[in-house]
Amino acid sequence: NVMYRLRVVGEENIPRTGGAILVCNHVSFIDWIIVGAGIRRPVRFVMDHAFFKGSFIIRQLAIMGKVIPIASSKEDPELLKAAFERTAEELKRGAIVCIFPEGMLTSDGTLNRFKPGVEKMLKETPVPVIPMALINLWGSFFSRKGGRAILKVPRRFWSRITLQIGEAVPPGQATAPYLQEKVAKLLE
Repeated sequence: NVMYRLRVVGEENIPRTGGAILVCNHVSFIDWIIVGAGIRRPVRFVMDHAFFKGSFIIRQLAIMGKVIPIASSKEDPELLKAAFERTAEELKRGAIVCIFPEGMLTSDGTLNRFKPGVEKMLKETPVPVIPMALINLWGSFFSRKGGRAILKVPRRFWSRITLQIGEAVPPGQATAPYLQEKVAKLLE
């Protein structure tokens, strides 16, 4: 609340119990904090392993938040395998796991192509998938609009941002292109 006023729409679409995967557009370096603040249940986030190499404070927050580090198969195939195994364990325990299927921050404010990682997760643990969209975060201090994120002067404070939560998609229908379409509709 120091920098933003968060409004959550569709909170009733988050299951009260049981495992589920959240998929969301990736706008800024604090998307995970915003999603975590907007969801009443604890959320496990799957994030690039490079995130853990950042500042001490960020690394400690990630560890406390039980963030699941992931890497591409080219970078570290063992870490990729471990990330999918840990995600399956969390989902089987009834946790909510959030991924940003674009795999990178948007550089121009538009939605990037979703990668098929969620489909891989669903083969092991078929759970509902909830599409979500972060709205009005593009242009913030933590986004890449106007240059590198965090390295520019903040232009606005107390911005109104929205976490729009869509209806659950059954695991059998949850393909990367279909989920991308659902998130794109939430952004409209």
